[in-house]
Formats: sequence, structure tokens, C-alpha cells
Amino acid sequence: SGKFKGTVNRITKRGSGRLRHVLYMAVRCVIRDCRKKKTTVEIIPRNKRLREFYDKKREEGKPFKVAVIACANKLLQWIFALLQNNSTFQDIA
Repeated sequence: SGKFKGTVNRITKRGSGRLRHVLYMAVRCVIRDCRKKKTTVEIIPRNKRLREFYDKKREEGKPFKVAVIACANKLLQWIFALLQNNSTFQDIA
């Protein structure tokens, strides 16, 4: 008792494969940087909070896909919270 280490937890493959794919692709689009104009060098993330979460995971040494799946999980938690509270998403920029 008290010596459990959660290192063998794996992501389940249960549930909708289409939903998993859509979440994965949504996160790939969100974390990708975009420019306001083609002539500017200023890079602006599409969603600052999710990009910061992704950068944190990468700094922890997580591989690309592991970090993206962690972001997809975070996005799903946000969506679920919005549906539970019947509210709209307001990004803090």
C-alpha cells in the first residue's frame, strides 16, 4: 500500500475512432503557429493556453504524439466542462 506508481497507465482505444481522429487533427491545427500576414515575422498561436500546455509537455521531454494526445485530452476536458455548464468558450488572450 502506498507504493503505486502510475507509469503503466495507457490510453484506451475504446470509444469513437472518428472522435479521436477529429480531436487529434483539431489539436494539430491549434498548436500550429500562424502569422497575421505573410509579410510579418510575428508568430501568433491559434490558442495560447493550449500551445503553452503543449510547450510544457515538450519541455518535460514528451514525444510529439504524446504531447498532442495530452492536448487532445485537455481539449476534450474543456469541451465537456462547457457542455456541463452550458456556457461558451472565451479564450484569455
